[in-house]
Amino acid sequence: MQAVRSSNIALGRTPCHLLLRCSSDAGVEESKVDFLKILKSANSIIPHVVLGSTILALVYPPSFTWFTTRYYAPALGFLMFAVGVNSSVKDFIEAIQRPDAIAAGYIGQFMFKPFFGFLFGTLAATTFNLPTALGAGIMLVSCVSGAQLSNYATFLTDPHMAPLSIVMTSLSTATAVFVTPTLSYLLIGKKLPVDVIGMMSSIVQIVVAPIAAGLLLNRFLPRLCSAIQPFLPPLSVFVTALCVGSPLAINIKSVLSPYGLSIVFLLFAFHTTSFIAGYHLAGTWFRKSADVKALQRTISFETGMQSSLLALALANRFFPDPLVGVPPAVSVVLMSLMGFGLVMVWSKRTEV
Repeated sequence: MQAVRSSNIALGRTPCHLLLRCSSDAGVEESKVDFLKILKSANSIIPHVVLGSTILALVYPPSFTWFTTRYYAPALGFLMFAVGVNSSVKDFIEAIQRPDAIAAGYIGQFMFKPFFGFLFGTLAATTFNLPTALGAGIMLVSCVSGAQLSNYATFLTDPHMAPLSIVMTSLSTATAVFVTPTLSYLLIGKKLPVDVIGMMSSIVQIVVAPIAAGLLLNRFLPRLCSAIQPFLPPLSVFVTALCVGSPLAINIKSVLSPYGLSIVFLLFAFHTTSFIAGYHLAGTWFRKSADVKALQRTISFETGMQSSLLALALANRFFPDPLVGVPPAVSVVLMSLMGFGLVMVWSKRTEV
């Protein structure tokens, strides 16, 4: 028997039980790879999730009303933590080598966008005769930092630009601790009371601390970071669905009120001009760059998609009039639908 087994090995024949074991191990390994691939590719369904969440919130609001405002800050903190975990020193080094692109994104985020916010917020009160609090809510939306969803949108459209988008968003969120309270004071401080110190403290807790925690985890505990990274995309998709559907469901009466259509129109105009401004700003600034189109799309996302959920959290905490929170709630939905609508269009193009 031993001679037969030896002759089989000598002739290159492998016993059946070894073949079965090898094929079984290969199948398990392949299933692991496929499972991880499914988890990591969860971001690709975000456009459909956003649309589905919007429809579900409109048709059956109780499906999201349980996710109350007290969960917004932890949810936003989780999304910011995901930004930190998926960032690294290498990402920052590569992006820092393009300071002109970072500057263009920052200008679009904190100069162009606040201007449009002030414009449409003023039009809300003067031309559309809406309550002053609603105009203030539009202005507050324009004062916050870039949204993590812009990173997802960039990844789905131009994957090689994702690190740059992350750096843009990280920079805007990190400096928002100073910029957002300053802009909100300049734009709406005279109309409604704003707790600048409290707002700065809130941004540190919601934005800066989670990002720093993610970066530290990535730097000092890389194995743990690698283990949890595949699970962050599907969790982020789930959290995004809640963050889109909940504000709409909770504020459904305001959205469907007589002035709801006016708010939707004003915010649609605000986001449209922001997307367009970011796109053309990059097109003018980097017209001689080989990857100008990719830069245009990236900076357009960065300018047009902001952390409306942060604006909503700030409105609920620091403004006594609940109407201030209505524009941020509508903005969460509109910004997501418009941004990922562009993803579906731009991701089909092969031009860089």
